[in-house]
Amino acid sequence: MRKTGAQILIDALIREKVKVLFGYPGGVVIPIFDVLYDTKELTFILTRHEQAAAHAADGYARATGEVGVCLATSGPGATNLVTGIATAFLDSIPMVAITGQVASPLLGTDAFQEADIVGISRPITKHNYLVKTIDELPLLLKQAFHIARTGRPGPVLVDIPIDVSRAVLDDYHYPESASIRSYRPNVVGHTRQIKRAAEAINTAKKPLIFAGGGIILSGAHGKLLELAEKTNIPVTTTLMGLGGFPGTHPLFIGMPGMHGSKTANFALQECDLLISVGARFDDRVTGYVAKFAPNALIIHLDIDPAAISKIIKVDIPVVGDAKNILTSLNPMVKPRAADAWNDQIKEWRGGQLFTFTDSTTEIKPQQVISTLYRITGGEAIIATEVGQHQMWTAQYYVFDKPRRLLTSGGLGTMGFGMPAAMGAAMSHPGIPVIDIAGDGSIQMNIQELATLSLNRIPVKIVILNNSYLGMVRQWQELFYHKRYSSTCLRGGSLCQECVGTGECKKPYIPDFIDLARSYGIAAFRVETPDQVEQTLRDGLAVDGPALMEFIVAREENVFPMVPAGRPIDEILEGS
Repeated sequence: MRKTGAQILIDALIREKVKVLFGYPGGVVIPIFDVLYDTKELTFILTRHEQAAAHAADGYARATGEVGVCLATSGPGATNLVTGIATAFLDSIPMVAITGQVASPLLGTDAFQEADIVGISRPITKHNYLVKTIDELPLLLKQAFHIARTGRPGPVLVDIPIDVSRAVLDDYHYPESASIRSYRPNVVGHTRQIKRAAEAINTAKKPLIFAGGGIILSGAHGKLLELAEKTNIPVTTTLMGLGGFPGTHPLFIGMPGMHGSKTANFALQECDLLISVGARFDDRVTGYVAKFAPNALIIHLDIDPAAISKIIKVDIPVVGDAKNILTSLNPMVKPRAADAWNDQIKEWRGGQLFTFTDSTTEIKPQQVISTLYRITGGEAIIATEVGQHQMWTAQYYVFDKPRRLLTSGGLGTMGFGMPAAMGAAMSHPGIPVIDIAGDGSIQMNIQELATLSLNRIPVKIVILNNSYLGMVRQWQELFYHKRYSSTCLRGGSLCQECVGTGECKKPYIPDFIDLARSYGIAAFRVETPDQVEQTLRDGLAVDGPALMEFIVAREENVFPMVPAGRPIDEILEGS
């Protein structure tokens, strides 16, 4: 088959079963877009910024488990992808980023819109390629998808000079498989180590399962549930693991860490055996590392050998795919009846894992999220931006299924939520997709309202508007004597007029309702608690995208909270 480089790229995407492509055109990718013009097998979504294209591809991948794909031109187009690539990298999301590059003879000459995106992206990709000739293009594309989706998933970047896109390969065929000598992920756990883990589980008095995003990435949620129910071991999951174990299950004790449940944090500090599955012991979970799980023998199951004992020294490492390991482990463990350890967990838990004081005069952000959960029955796909609203979502929206929470955990990327929701909505027609946002975070990629509107992508946006950069303001309140430096979004960098009162007479900047309507999107504003439920119902019923803005209590804080660097049982509970 005789094909140009651009035709080879599009054919490769089709053969890799890519359905949706997100991106933005530019000079050196015109040959690729010219081929896309006649391609019916792919849906191309033109975003309004390349960062949003990367987040949308990321959201698509998180919601489906498939490889997400984004496309950008050289120079600023490629560098605008960087934040989205880094977001996917920190959360182990399978993604392939395609960038155009200046013609090969111009490389290194500071040509117009030239940037060394391979060098720039090397620390934030699982692997990357600069394609030097059209002959190697088919194999490199096959390898890119293979690397992105296998082992510990991650983003791969392929940089294609325009002369390669224009060149012709006379004898084109797309490889059926990729074999890379230096890349052989170990997916089957060592039998002896699995037996050691089973023996430790069978003799433990206070065992605890600590599951991370790897449970979801490997599809191991069913096996995790099987293990927990057979052994009656309580389960805590990281932010990235929410949904990997049913949030309504009686053995679930919530997310641990800085804004985790007291029950989970106390259990981590008291357990004598910690079974970590697909978690990387992030600092937001561990707090002061030297005092984390001080009484526990630690089992660590992970696909990535580099993650083993990287932060927390473990006693029984098992390297491999979580689903494969649990499939071997589960028959080896003995059934365990509920005992005094389970009673202790119930005593710590009490009633609800998280509680807040409701109000009849002002909207509490927790009220909006808990009401949203009740209305949707937990069946929606929820994307978040980053900040207070992200933590309230993790606390008050209960996830029973995997791939229902899309959030930036590792990098903490503001502006992630709306484009990620856009990607999820493209992959799951018929399932409600909701972006829960703060009034600061939503503005990072607010131009994508145009993308939602023009493509009629039915994302529902819930903005919790407190007119602050809420999480930074909370830290300034608790640890910096309420010196609210550059966190007020209505009054400017040093506005102090409303400190301690929560009242502000300055106008909202921007007016989200007018802004949304200018994009042709239905919009609703709510200022009193009695309007919350009906507005959520009205917004969710809109045919197409909708924006709902809730004017919430300005100085509401996220509690519980463990101060940074402190042991995770030193908990601030708030008032």
